Amino acid sequence: MIVRAALTGLRQIFSKDFRSLMWRCLGLTIVLLVIAKLGLTFLIDWWIQQLSLANEHSWLASALSITASLGLLFFSFYLLPSISMLVSSFFVDEVAEKIERLNYADEPVGVPMTVGRSLKEGLRFGLLALGVNLVALMLLLLPGINILVFFFANALLLGREYFALAAGRFKDSEASQTMRRDHSMTVNLCGLVLAGFVMVPLLNLFTPLFATAMMVHVHKALHHRDLRNTQA
Repeated sequence: MIVRAALTGLRQIFSKDFRSLMWRCLGLTIVLLVIAKLGLTFLIDWWIQQLSLANEHSWLASALSITASLGLLFFSFYLLPSISMLVSSFFVDEVAEKIERLNYADEPVGVPMTVGRSLKEGLRFGLLALGVNLVALMLLLLPGINILVFFFANALLLGREYFALAAGRFKDSEASQTMRRDHSMTVNLCGLVLAGFVMVPLLNLFTPLFATAMMVHVHKALHHRDLRNTQA
Protein backbone atom coordinates (compact mmCIF):
# COMPACT_ATOMS: atom_id res chain seq x y z
CA MET A 1 0.00 0.00 0.00
CA ILE A 2 2.73 2.50 0.93
CA VAL A 3 4.80 1.78 -2.17
CA ARG A 4 1.72 1.98 -4.38
CA ALA A 5 0.66 5.28 -2.80
CA ALA A 6 4.16 6.74 -3.20
CA LEU A 7 4.50 5.70 -6.84
CA THR A 8 0.98 6.87 -7.69
CA GLY A 9 1.56 10.21 -5.98
CA LEU A 10 4.93 10.71 -7.68
CA ARG A 11 3.50 9.91 -11.09
CA GLN A 12 0.52 12.20 -10.59
CA ILE A 13 2.40 15.32 -9.48
CA PHE A 14 4.32 15.32 -12.78
CA SER A 15 1.26 14.54 -14.89
CA LYS A 16 -0.56 16.99 -17.14
CA ASP A 17 -3.45 17.30 -14.66
CA PHE A 18 -1.09 18.62 -11.97
CA ARG A 19 1.26 20.68 -14.11
CA SER A 20 -0.13 24.08 -13.09
CA LEU A 21 -0.16 23.06 -9.42
CA MET A 22 3.36 21.73 -9.71
CA TRP A 23 4.78 25.00 -11.03
CA ARG A 24 2.91 27.13 -8.49
CA CYS A 25 4.01 24.90 -5.61
CA LEU A 26 7.60 24.83 -6.84
CA GLY A 27 7.60 28.59 -7.35
CA LEU A 28 6.36 29.32 -3.82
CA THR A 29 8.88 26.88 -2.33
CA ILE A 30 11.76 28.57 -4.14
CA VAL A 31 10.52 32.07 -3.26
CA LEU A 32 10.32 31.19 0.45
CA LEU A 33 13.80 29.63 0.36
CA VAL A 34 15.20 32.77 -1.29
CA ILE A 35 13.45 35.04 1.24
CA ALA A 36 14.82 32.95 4.12
CA LYS A 37 18.33 33.08 2.65
CA LEU A 38 18.18 36.85 2.07
CA GLY A 39 16.87 37.42 5.58
CA LEU A 40 19.62 35.34 7.16
CA THR A 41 22.24 36.98 4.94
CA PHE A 42 21.07 40.41 6.12
CA LEU A 43 21.28 39.35 9.76
CA ILE A 44 24.77 37.93 9.33
CA ASP A 45 26.00 41.06 7.51
CA TRP A 46 24.51 43.21 10.27
CA TRP A 47 26.25 41.09 12.91
CA ILE A 48 29.60 41.49 11.12
CA GLN A 49 29.14 45.25 10.95
CA GLN A 50 28.24 45.39 14.62
CA LEU A 51 31.52 43.75 15.46
CA SER A 52 33.29 46.37 13.34
CA LEU A 53 35.01 43.59 11.43
CA ALA A 54 34.28 45.21 8.08
CA ASN A 55 36.53 48.20 8.91
CA GLU A 56 39.21 46.86 11.23
CA HIS A 57 39.78 43.37 9.85
CA SER A 58 38.51 43.36 6.27
CA TRP A 59 40.09 40.00 5.42
CA LEU A 60 38.35 38.36 8.37
CA ALA A 61 35.05 39.99 7.43
CA SER A 62 35.40 38.66 3.89
CA ALA A 63 36.23 35.19 5.17
CA LEU A 64 33.23 35.24 7.48
CA SER A 65 30.98 36.48 4.68
CA ILE A 66 32.09 33.69 2.31
CA THR A 67 31.78 31.08 5.05
CA ALA A 68 28.33 32.36 5.92
CA SER A 69 27.19 32.19 2.28
CA LEU A 70 28.32 28.58 1.98
CA GLY A 71 26.77 27.81 5.34
CA LEU A 72 23.44 29.27 4.25
CA LEU A 73 23.36 27.01 1.20
CA PHE A 74 23.86 24.06 3.54
CA PHE A 75 21.35 25.43 6.03
CA SER A 76 18.66 25.62 3.31
CA PHE A 77 18.72 21.81 3.31
CA TYR A 78 17.59 21.89 6.95
CA LEU A 79 15.04 24.61 6.24
CA LEU A 80 13.25 22.66 3.51
CA PRO A 81 11.01 20.46 5.72
CA SER A 82 9.60 23.48 7.57
CA ILE A 83 9.10 25.42 4.32
CA SER A 84 7.42 22.36 2.83
CA MET A 85 4.91 22.36 5.68
CA LEU A 86 4.13 26.03 5.13
CA VAL A 87 3.76 25.63 1.35
CA SER A 88 1.47 22.64 1.84
CA SER A 89 -1.01 24.78 3.77
CA PHE A 90 -1.65 26.77 0.58
CA PHE A 91 -2.11 23.78 -1.72
CA VAL A 92 -3.26 20.81 0.36
CA ASP A 93 -6.96 21.18 -0.38
CA GLU A 94 -6.47 21.81 -4.08
CA VAL A 95 -4.18 18.79 -4.42
CA ALA A 96 -6.39 16.57 -2.30
CA GLU A 97 -9.61 17.51 -4.08
CA LYS A 98 -8.07 16.91 -7.51
CA ILE A 99 -6.90 13.44 -6.46
CA GLU A 100 -10.22 12.62 -4.81
CA ARG A 101 -12.11 13.55 -7.99
CA LEU A 102 -9.71 11.71 -10.29
CA ASN A 103 -9.12 8.53 -8.27
CA TYR A 104 -12.13 8.28 -5.98
CA ALA A 105 -14.92 9.74 -8.11
CA ASP A 106 -17.61 7.52 -6.53
CA GLU A 107 -16.83 8.77 -3.01
CA PRO A 108 -17.64 12.09 -1.27
CA VAL A 109 -15.08 14.87 -1.65
CA GLY A 110 -13.48 16.13 1.56
CA VAL A 111 -14.29 19.47 3.15
CA PRO A 112 -11.58 22.12 2.58
CA MET A 113 -10.00 23.76 5.59
CA THR A 114 -10.76 27.43 6.16
CA VAL A 115 -8.03 29.85 5.11
CA GLY A 116 -7.39 30.74 8.76
CA ARG A 117 -7.10 27.15 9.89
CA SER A 118 -4.94 26.28 6.88
CA LEU A 119 -2.46 29.07 7.60
CA LYS A 120 -2.49 28.30 11.32
CA GLU A 121 -1.72 24.62 10.70
CA GLY A 122 0.95 25.48 8.15
CA LEU A 123 2.70 27.87 10.52
CA ARG A 124 2.44 25.43 13.42
CA PHE A 125 3.85 22.57 11.36
CA GLY A 126 6.53 24.80 9.89
CA LEU A 127 7.75 26.10 13.25
CA LEU A 128 7.74 22.59 14.69
CA ALA A 129 9.80 21.31 11.76
CA LEU A 130 12.17 24.27 12.07
CA GLY A 131 12.77 23.50 15.76
CA VAL A 132 13.43 19.83 15.03
CA ASN A 133 15.89 20.62 12.25
CA LEU A 134 17.72 23.27 14.25
CA VAL A 135 18.42 20.55 16.81
CA ALA A 136 19.76 18.33 14.01
CA LEU A 137 21.88 21.24 12.74
CA MET A 138 23.39 21.79 16.20
CA LEU A 139 24.61 18.19 16.06
CA LEU A 140 26.62 19.02 12.94
CA LEU A 141 29.89 18.36 14.77
CA LEU A 142 28.79 14.75 15.25
CA PRO A 143 28.95 13.41 11.67
CA GLY A 144 26.51 10.61 11.03
CA ILE A 145 24.52 11.27 14.17
CA ASN A 146 23.14 14.59 12.89
CA ILE A 147 22.02 12.93 9.64
CA LEU A 148 20.29 10.15 11.59
CA VAL A 149 18.57 12.72 13.82
CA PHE A 150 17.54 14.73 10.75
CA PHE A 151 16.20 11.65 8.96
CA PHE A 152 14.25 10.00 11.78
CA ALA A 153 12.96 13.22 13.34
CA ASN A 154 11.63 14.37 9.98
CA ALA A 155 10.21 10.92 9.25
CA LEU A 156 8.17 11.10 12.43
CA LEU A 157 7.15 14.69 11.85
CA LEU A 158 6.38 14.54 8.13
CA GLY A 159 4.39 11.32 8.35
CA ARG A 160 2.34 12.56 11.26
CA GLU A 161 1.59 16.06 9.97
CA TYR A 162 0.89 15.22 6.33
CA PHE A 163 -1.45 12.44 7.42
CA ALA A 164 -3.25 14.98 9.62
CA LEU A 165 -3.68 17.28 6.61
CA ALA A 166 -5.16 14.49 4.47
CA ALA A 167 -7.41 13.06 7.19
CA GLY A 168 -8.50 16.54 8.33
CA ARG A 169 -10.61 16.94 5.20
CA PHE A 170 -12.92 14.16 6.42
CA LYS A 171 -12.53 14.10 10.21
CA ASP A 172 -12.18 16.51 13.09
CA SER A 173 -8.86 16.77 14.91
CA GLU A 174 -9.71 14.17 17.55
CA ALA A 175 -10.90 11.58 15.01
CA SER A 176 -7.81 12.23 12.85
CA GLN A 177 -5.50 11.67 15.81
CA THR A 178 -7.33 8.47 16.73
CA MET A 179 -6.98 7.15 13.19
CA ARG A 180 -3.29 8.07 13.15
CA ARG A 181 -2.69 6.23 16.43
CA ASP A 182 -4.58 3.17 15.18
CA HIS A 183 -2.34 3.07 12.10
CA SER A 184 0.82 4.49 13.65
CA MET A 185 3.15 1.93 12.06
CA THR A 186 1.86 2.68 8.54
CA VAL A 187 2.00 6.45 9.12
CA ASN A 188 5.56 6.25 10.46
CA LEU A 189 6.69 4.10 7.52
CA CYS A 190 5.20 6.70 5.20
CA GLY A 191 7.23 9.27 7.11
CA LEU A 192 10.42 7.35 6.31
CA VAL A 193 9.57 7.57 2.60
CA LEU A 194 8.96 11.32 2.88
CA ALA A 195 12.17 11.88 4.87
CA GLY A 196 14.08 10.01 2.18
CA PHE A 197 12.44 12.18 -0.48
CA VAL A 198 13.50 15.34 1.36
CA MET A 199 17.13 14.22 1.24
CA VAL A 200 17.22 13.99 -2.57
CA PRO A 201 18.59 17.28 -4.00
CA LEU A 202 16.30 19.13 -6.44
CA LEU A 203 13.61 16.46 -6.19
CA ASN A 204 13.04 17.59 -2.60
CA LEU A 205 11.71 20.92 -3.92
CA PHE A 206 8.55 18.99 -4.82
CA THR A 207 8.09 17.67 -1.27
CA PRO A 208 4.86 19.61 -0.48
CA LEU A 209 3.10 18.28 -3.58
CA PHE A 210 4.41 14.72 -3.34
CA ALA A 211 3.80 14.37 0.40
CA THR A 212 0.23 15.65 0.12
CA ALA A 213 -0.58 13.39 -2.85
CA MET A 214 0.93 10.32 -1.22
CA MET A 215 -0.89 10.85 2.06
CA VAL A 216 -4.25 11.35 0.36
CA HIS A 217 -3.87 7.89 -1.16
CA VAL A 218 -2.67 6.40 2.14
CA HIS A 219 -5.59 7.91 4.06
CA LYS A 220 -8.06 6.56 1.51
CA ALA A 221 -6.52 3.07 1.66
CA LEU A 222 -6.63 3.02 5.47
CA HIS A 223 -10.20 4.34 5.45
CA HIS A 224 -11.29 1.53 3.12
CA ARG A 225 -9.49 -1.02 5.29
CA ASP A 226 -11.27 0.25 8.41
CA LEU A 227 -14.62 0.02 6.63
CA ARG A 228 -13.96 -3.58 5.61
CA ASN A 229 -12.93 -4.49 9.15
CA THR A 230 -16.06 -2.85 10.54
CA GLN A 231 -18.32 -4.71 8.12
CA ALA A 232 -16.60 -8.06 8.68
